[in-house]
Amino acid sequence: MTSEDRVVGAGSSPNDKAADSKHLEPLPVEGLDAFYRDVEDARLIPLWTEIGDLMPLTPRSHAVPHRWEWRHLHRIAERAGALIPVGRGGERRAIALANPGLKGAPYATSTLWAAIQYLNAGENAPVHRHSQHAFRFIVEGEGVATIVNGDPVPMRRGDFLPQGGWNWHSHVNESEHPMAWIDGLDIPLQRQLDTTFFEPGLASDNGGDDITVPHGPSRSERLWGQPGVRPLSKGGGWVGNPLLAYRWEATDAALAEQLALEDEGFDATVGDGHAAIRFTNPLTGGDALPTIRAEFHRLRAGAGTADAREAGSSVFQVFSGNGTAKVGDRTWTVDRGDLFVVPSWELLSISTEEGVDLFRFSDSPVIEVLGLAHGPLWNVY
Repeated sequence: MTSEDRVVGAGSSPNDKAADSKHLEPLPVEGLDAFYRDVEDARLIPLWTEIGDLMPLTPRSHAVPHRWEWRHLHRIAERAGALIPVGRGGERRAIALANPGLKGAPYATSTLWAAIQYLNAGENAPVHRHSQHAFRFIVEGEGVATIVNGDPVPMRRGDFLPQGGWNWHSHVNESEHPMAWIDGLDIPLQRQLDTTFFEPGLASDNGGDDITVPHGPSRSERLWGQPGVRPLSKGGGWVGNPLLAYRWEATDAALAEQLALEDEGFDATVGDGHAAIRFTNPLTGGDALPTIRAEFHRLRAGAGTADAREAGSSVFQVFSGNGTAKVGDRTWTVDRGDLFVVPSWELLSISTEEGVDLFRFSDSPVIEVLGLAHGPLWNVY
């Protein structure tokens, strides 16, 4: 590039549109080529050549709106179950959602990782722990338990199972059938922050080989899962969320009561025909995980949301029913199990003729703690 092509004080920025056009004319300056060569050799980059990418007028995510159909995901997971073993090294038979805008990275959005995990009958996924915060959401099936720090937690349809970072965990399928579920983690965020740790473990790190999976609630649920109260016995000793399972029965009842109260004339929903709940940590009252917000939304038949957008990204999974999701310039019919991504600052609306239940997770806790929250989605608070 010659000095005739350089623009002093301007870059290829959308913000240039707001500038006085006379300042956008090329201004040849003697010695400019040598200056830029010296800057490059010194491993420096002038702001004026990059400001459009560094400071756009609104968030511009590299992730794009995208939908994954459950029937395709499940079929691929079944094939993996027949071909790929579970064991040390590979650790998990998990297949990540790869957003088409992220150049082959195994990420659903720039900050969120989501995958379908598949465990065959009689299989065990080995013990390990990692700094990433994680959850499992079960869209169908039962018979698998996740064992966290020696506490076996059964997994069933509709259950949300958070697990804070650096806790030992493994999975065991004691049923006669394979099972698939969705994993969510903050892997992309922690990789960007260079805070990732991982450690393989032994059975002895997670309660040993003789753990019996209970038919009833786990120890965690018995201690921390009582509504409206918390134990005083271990309040200060926990790091992360001590409640390892949020059961579908409680979620379903909470959503149903919101809509029933709306029918009775009370202000109980986030929008007409739109019930929503957030999963919270009983120890702190905050989000169930430090970097991931998890919610459940129910739209009754004929309901729809207004167009809304927010800073930060999210992933939705249809739990039951069906509807229409509009994200940016994309519109999809979504059915049970389907997942779709809402990148930062993309307009979102959802409507349904027959009714739809949706699980949602997002990076909102990080956005909020950094003071970067703008445009809250719908009327959720």
